[in-house]
Amino acid sequence: MIRCGDNAIIGGIDRFSYIRHWIDGWLGMDQEKIKKMIDAAKMYYFMDCSQQDIADKLGVSRPTVSRFLQQAREDGVVQIRIQDPSEDTHRLASLLQDKYRLKTAIVVPVPYYEENLIGEYLAEDAARYLDELVTDGDRIALAWGETIYKVAKKLNHKHVSNVSVVQCQGGVSHSKANTYSCEIMQLFGSAYHTSPYFLPLPVIVDHPLVKQAIESERNMRAVLDMGEQANIALYSVGAPVPNSPVLPVQYFTEEEAEELAGRACGEICARFYDADGRICLPELDARTIGISLDSLARKEHSILVAGGPGKVEAIFGALQAGYANVLITDQFTAKSLADKEQERLHREGPTSSFPLSSIPLY
Repeated sequence: MIRCGDNAIIGGIDRFSYIRHWIDGWLGMDQEKIKKMIDAAKMYYFMDCSQQDIADKLGVSRPTVSRFLQQAREDGVVQIRIQDPSEDTHRLASLLQDKYRLKTAIVVPVPYYEENLIGEYLAEDAARYLDELVTDGDRIALAWGETIYKVAKKLNHKHVSNVSVVQCQGGVSHSKANTYSCEIMQLFGSAYHTSPYFLPLPVIVDHPLVKQAIESERNMRAVLDMGEQANIALYSVGAPVPNSPVLPVQYFTEEEAEELAGRACGEICARFYDADGRICLPELDARTIGISLDSLARKEHSILVAGGPGKVEAIFGALQAGYANVLITDQFTAKSLADKEQERLHREGPTSSFPLSSIPLY
């Protein structure tokens, strides 16, 4: 990548032919217009040329240059990022990495603590992280939900080969909120030039024997195995029932709903866990179709994207159990997570290498 002093980012020279290709396909622009758009962006952001100077050099009008620059930003050819030195995000990220044994922690500065806004900011950084991470031959297991959909919409198209994209949990037939499962798979497939593998199964069934029968079907077994074998997993955390907008209470017995309401602090891929990350109801888990939390913990890149006041407890439980090794969150949530770990250590008190009770008193 080539970076200029004002934090604008333009794809490296070796990516220009590919960028031209997909922009041409999406926007119907001819090759000459695409070349002028990229030249205009380079002159404006690298050389500090005025729009009028660029117009004179390219032989176009000044409004055309303005449209070129706007189009370059909208389509990801140019990405502008403002780093606020007042936000100590690097220190927080390092703190979270150490406390929760993470490979990577990305703390995203947001202007205020509101979950919808936070989701948009996190999606930008998650898409950027994936752009740097995904390479030839990767297998990506994807959960559904609004946060992952926001990430999917912001993906840059990347010229990679033999990348597999697989849905890692079953779906719901009816819910109060859109799960965006199909949209997520199509957008990821488009970004990485591959055909996605869907999992057209219910996420929770009535009996473990039903689950076993479904999972033994040859084609479904192949998709489930791909999810298990994926080296990258991308997911968020959800609220436990009865507050979950995508998992209505009819998926659970009355006793299960009551116990989850009292014990669960969050869910990942419809797997409900407590404050320490332990599965709340093993019998419910035995009826759940999709990737297991233990499998997520074994991934080379297990990426949790989540933030906001309503998700702190769910993120904390997931990190406590070691399900994620990459966390992308906002600075407010990061501070809460750092404080919670400190509180836990304080409650447990200092540890000793030997029990004091074994020392004889004279």
